[in-house]
Amino acid sequence: MSIAPDTSINPALRVAVVGAGYWGPNLARNFAMSSEWELVAICDMDLERARALARKTGEPAVAGSLDELLANHDIDAIAIATPARTHYAIAMQAIAAGKHVVVEKPLADNSVHGREMVQAAAGAGTILMADHTYCYTPAALKIRDLLADGELGEILYIDSTRINLGLVQPDVDVFWDLAPHDLSILDFVLPGGLRPLSVTAQGADPLQAGKSCIGYLSMPLDNGALAHVNVNWLSPTKIRQMVIGGSKKTLIWDDLNPQQRLSIFDRGVDLDRQEMIRTDTEDRKGATISYRLGDTWSPALSEFEPLGLMVSQFAASIRGNKPAPTDGASALRVLRVLEDASASLANGSAPQFNTETSAMENAS
Repeated sequence: MSIAPDTSINPALRVAVVGAGYWGPNLARNFAMSSEWELVAICDMDLERARALARKTGEPAVAGSLDELLANHDIDAIAIATPARTHYAIAMQAIAAGKHVVVEKPLADNSVHGREMVQAAAGAGTILMADHTYCYTPAALKIRDLLADGELGEILYIDSTRINLGLVQPDVDVFWDLAPHDLSILDFVLPGGLRPLSVTAQGADPLQAGKSCIGYLSMPLDNGALAHVNVNWLSPTKIRQMVIGGSKKTLIWDDLNPQQRLSIFDRGVDLDRQEMIRTDTEDRKGATISYRLGDTWSPALSEFEPLGLMVSQFAASIRGNKPAPTDGASALRVLRVLEDASASLANGSAPQFNTETSAMENAS
């Protein structure tokens, strides 16, 4: 049985949601439902849209601008749910006012702005967190534990597919629209985060929309593994699947299968039993390969709303003055891969080598 927090000891934190469009209502609903938060205001330039959302979430106040919000309302934090190009200006103004900030994906429209946001929050002593919602799903949390415990062995490859017949976005390509989900998950579950040696992107625009509608990302990792992400707005079939192959076991996450989201296969190539065979002309390692055929099992997963856990983690980070699992440094790593993907596309799908890891870490 869950026990509500003692708000006399830890009074509810006060938050405003900035942006009442697509994602703002989801954030507002979860903040309003949380005993750790008091939803104080909804801020949107479209006051009618803000009022409509306020009526659904306990009648918080409504503000038409960030200036009005900060001047007239006593808040501890803001949640930004606006287009990526606006994240930097809103976050920097809020941080300068001493507010904690959570931002929907991606953190910013470029890594320069992202680094400045991280540095500003560190200088102000405030929490900056990315709302990488998929990282707070039961499946992602379980995968993170399994990898941390070495259950799969050494990671050999990762294949992630996120395809559907989706809305062609007016301001971003398919990489910036869909890939942040997969990249943030990889950064969350991989010990040490997502740190590819290079990023190679291939894109296609069969609709002549002026941007990639189909995309493939290839990212070699420092242990010799290869991570691959496929995103697509044009598929008639919706697929949300990630395969993580290890030297011991292989994991498949099928997010569209609620009865069995995770499957773990104790089968594959037994690397320890490969033999070296000498021929007259060459040494051939692995000429005979031993295949392992073991059990398949599906771990039990709790059921809860990921956004509810995200807003709880935001509160815990603020109260404990500690980085969130999806903090600014994590969001910067995701942002840098997206920028490298864009650079690769612009250079004829040439690999982009990550030379800014140390700079990113220093920014955090």
